[in-house]
Amino acid sequence: MKRTSIIIGALVVVILGAASCKKAFLDEKPYSNYIPSTVTDSLGFEASLIGLYQYQTGTLTWSADQGWPSVWQVGTDVANATAQQQGIEVPYYTYSQLTATDRAASITWSRYYALINNANIIIDGLQSATGMGAVGKRLVEAEAKFFRGYAYNTLATLYGRVPIILHTITSPKLDFTRAPLEEVNNQITSDLAFAAANLPDLNAGNSRTNAAGKPVGRANKYMAMQVLAEAYLRMGKNDLAEQQAQAVINSGKFGLIRSRYGVRAGGAGDYYSDMFVYGNQRRSQGNTEAIWVLEQENPSLVPGGNVDNAQQRRVFGAAYYAIPGMLPADSLGGRSVGRLRLSNWVLYRLYKGNDIRNSQYSIKRRYYYNDPAPAYASLYGKPVPFTGADTLFRIAPSTLKWGAFDPNDTFGYAMIKDFIMMRLGETYLLLAEAQFKQGKIGDAVNSINVLRTRANAPQATATEMSLDLILDERARELIAEENRRMTLMRTGTLVTRALNLNSNDPQKPTTGLTNTHLLLPIPLTDIQVNKDARLEQNPGY
Repeated sequence: MKRTSIIIGALVVVILGAASCKKAFLDEKPYSNYIPSTVTDSLGFEASLIGLYQYQTGTLTWSADQGWPSVWQVGTDVANATAQQQGIEVPYYTYSQLTATDRAASITWSRYYALINNANIIIDGLQSATGMGAVGKRLVEAEAKFFRGYAYNTLATLYGRVPIILHTITSPKLDFTRAPLEEVNNQITSDLAFAAANLPDLNAGNSRTNAAGKPVGRANKYMAMQVLAEAYLRMGKNDLAEQQAQAVINSGKFGLIRSRYGVRAGGAGDYYSDMFVYGNQRRSQGNTEAIWVLEQENPSLVPGGNVDNAQQRRVFGAAYYAIPGMLPADSLGGRSVGRLRLSNWVLYRLYKGNDIRNSQYSIKRRYYYNDPAPAYASLYGKPVPFTGADTLFRIAPSTLKWGAFDPNDTFGYAMIKDFIMMRLGETYLLLAEAQFKQGKIGDAVNSINVLRTRANAPQATATEMSLDLILDERARELIAEENRRMTLMRTGTLVTRALNLNSNDPQKPTTGLTNTHLLLPIPLTDIQVNKDARLEQNPGY
């Protein structure tokens, strides 16, 4: 066999040598490739656009640092780290350790600039696109500009002034400078306004496609409007923010969930918690609130169905599995680790009355022994007592929004649920904030009470209306969904709310928090390699 291989190899060398003088033999004809210079036709653009969703999903599901989801919650008003912390989250409650070499700040900066560059590859490629009409080009441009505007709004919220890059970077660039915030805001507005005007509408009901015939999980005009409303609030353009939020609400394409539906409609639960059940999260599955859902599939069933290994369930859920006599169960959210704990303010002071968002199907507060093994027969069905450190992460009250039991992964390493990026509940909160900041107190009260009526919670009144009330309501409605750190940084309330509501946790208290931390540090490595221009650091770092 070896001798035969040698003979064949020799013949190949002879043939190649004989043909090497013919230029045509050396000419390559690529039938499929994926580099910036060749993304010029509809198939190439489609693959590139799908890559934007994949990349954004990869940011949310980053698992090289399993404490990544904790970064955006601990050290705020809603959550604290536990003894199960991973490490990357430590500077986000021990703020004296938040420096220019911080890993989380560096990862965030690099990933969103990579997302911007990927969008720029698509936008630049349209200049030499072939076989595409004007309508097709506008749809591609709008989808790419949505992601670019979304990324720049994230960066502006977290870092303030940032470099503006509008074209593909294909070689080293060492002269970045931070643009004035007004210029960054103008670019965000331009990108998102174009996206809102040119992205497709949604079909009525639970169609699996949008008005352009693309999967319903792809970008639609209301996604751009929602980000634009949030961006306008950060810019202080509250009247424009109100217009965008009202446009989403008045579109008639969405409705608050008010009744049971979907895969668990006949089982234990309630209509609010139904939204977060695996199999119920998408618009096509009956979630009428869904504006943008990043859809994931179980990789055990669909190869390549998700990106990385999402840690949200392990971070937010309690580590009850570690108590003898307890087994992972779907009703308990599957196996979690309890890397963070909801703050005492959330657990004991936030919810009032019979608020459905505080039901046992949304926040698990009691655990019962469920292991039927003979060794635990005397305990089976009895409540697990609250004792010692167990209450801080093993049987701590926890949200079930990320919970799901996957029989293909009983160890519970990764989460397979979809990411509800935007839903109508938040639109009403953005609307209320815009109205309040314009002095439209009555309108703001009415917007808040839409959500409170749905939740069977006490009605808000004009005398109590404030930005703090709106932020409280965001916590009730969006706990574990929103990036709480970004919300408090955007509204300038991180310091006051974290210190007033959540500074005295007995295990991992918040310390060292100052106004410096209303922005993240520009990564030191980027400053150091930027030798041909000055990339300024944020004050205090």
